[in-house]
Amino acid sequence: MFCYITSGTYPYLTNFQQNHPDEQLLLLQDQDVFMLLHETEGKTIFKESRSYEIFESAGSADGSAFAAMNYVPVTDEGRPVFEYRFKNRAKLIDKQPGFRGIRVLRPLKSDTYIVLTFWKDEASFTAWKKSQTFAHAHDKSGTVLSKKEKKKIYPRPSYVKTYQILREDG
Repeated sequence: MFCYITSGTYPYLTNFQQNHPDEQLLLLQDQDVFMLLHETEGKTIFKESRSYEIFESAGSADGSAFAAMNYVPVTDEGRPVFEYRFKNRAKLIDKQPGFRGIRVLRPLKSDTYIVLTFWKDEASFTAWKKSQTFAHAHDKSGTVLSKKEKKKIYPRPSYVKTYQILREDG
């Protein structure tokens, strides 16, 4: 399964979405930035996009009003370590109230993975970030890496962006 992401103006992306009702498209907004996500087994319908392979997935975006994207730069050398950690994650987030789904996106043309989570609402995401579950899921005590080792895996700091999910039905 693949995920493609394109950006554009709200009128352009909503028109594009309406013209492709049989495709799995999701419109996201962060202030004045609009993005359209396309999940598919094959090629994208976008003319230009960032391309990812979905290598870990649970749940769906159904019933979601909020999404968070954790952008994680990973070196070629660090990819197996990063992917192993996600394949063997404790899945604590899956049981969090308001959690709807997760996609871990492997970049096809860059070094930045995206950990995309879907939430019932922003309050659910905020509650998770303040929870013991979040602290446990992000506990690094068993995987203490030196600065040199971290640089081999993570060439730059990760960052999170959040988005409202816009739907035609309200």
